[in-house]
Amino acid sequence: MNMKRLLASALSAALLMGALAGCGGDSGSASGSGAASGSGAGTASGDNVIKIGVFEPFTGDSASGGNKEYLGMQYANSVTPTVEVGGVEYTVELVPSDNGSTTDKAMTAASQLVSEGVSMVLGSYGSGVSIAAGPTFGNAGIPAIGVTCTNPNVTAGNDYYFRICFLDPFQGTVLANFAKDKFDAKVAYCLGEQGNEYDQGLITFFEQAFTAAGGTVIKASYPTNNSDFNSYLTQAQSEGADVIFTPVSIAYATQIISQAASLGIDIPFLGSDTLDDNKVLDAANGTDIQLYVSTFYQEGGNPEFDAGIKEYINTADGALEANGGNDTVAAVTAMGYDAYYVALEAIKAAGSTDSAAIKEALWDVTYDGVTGHIAFDDVNGDAQRDTAYIKHSTNDGAWELETQQTVAE
Repeated sequence: MNMKRLLASALSAALLMGALAGCGGDSGSASGSGAASGSGAGTASGDNVIKIGVFEPFTGDSASGGNKEYLGMQYANSVTPTVEVGGVEYTVELVPSDNGSTTDKAMTAASQLVSEGVSMVLGSYGSGVSIAAGPTFGNAGIPAIGVTCTNPNVTAGNDYYFRICFLDPFQGTVLANFAKDKFDAKVAYCLGEQGNEYDQGLITFFEQAFTAAGGTVIKASYPTNNSDFNSYLTQAQSEGADVIFTPVSIAYATQIISQAASLGIDIPFLGSDTLDDNKVLDAANGTDIQLYVSTFYQEGGNPEFDAGIKEYINTADGALEANGGNDTVAAVTAMGYDAYYVALEAIKAAGSTDSAAIKEALWDVTYDGVTGHIAFDDVNGDAQRDTAYIKHSTNDGAWELETQQTVAE
């Protein structure tokens, strides 16, 4: 066990006592069910219920991704609604809290989950909101499992934040290698939102790998709430870019792709995991845009899961709308599904609803999910992942697998 884990273990009891004293849930919460008290230690008045917080952007620029990630958790909860805790069966209650896709709302949403008495947290889609909320969960002694938040700073320095996805240094390198291998790219134009930790972090990692391979990177940043990308796109053309790398939110990606199509841009676009969304597919539909994205899962990878989630999307109240109006299986949905079962494994291993016990158990959890094998390193609680899927838009409303790639390829 490394020093970080030793220190974490030593702090667990103190944090638990502080959480019990200062973060007690309101027994009259909106959920109406028996709530775990404090940070999740025990249950109220005989009701065997364990609460898992869902920290996601249900509104704002990343709402499409947040809703799809939550769909995977909801589907998993419908398949496996209970968990055995120390020989007693508990009902698992998912408690959603909207972080609004912004860092300021993220802290409020995190505090709301603490007050609800959740034992642990799943989410978020979006690294910036996860980084902002991390101290709130850590100070309350509540472990969180990041599902698709890929920036290294989500878990760095926070013993209570784990994650099941690959990280941006890996993702940026994979995409830089793909640009060189697929397109023999010499010049890459990188476009992201000013001050967005996810965008700018990924651009930095892409730049490091691309320039190390002899390429040239031209970077540009647009202000928050920008809606006109024509000048950036024409700049990419005039600079002789061989690829355009734009690891941005779904809301910005749809605008960029639509405007690029209107301009007749024929430069291939490379996108990160955030662009793996059917709203982005809709923007590319019927165009000549060349769009490639890296992601965590490709539909067809697990036929049993695909069939089950499609049935759920088409039959559960509000699910089809949350999925964007069709039953395309998003990678983040598969990741949300796996995250739920990783949480159950931690609860079972802990044999307790106590947040501190669950957190300690998480370090040693392993799980073979629909997105692959999941295990955590003993440094930051990051997933040990070495493969990304790269797929391209067929421009008729579907993704097609291009390749599976590691940093070594």
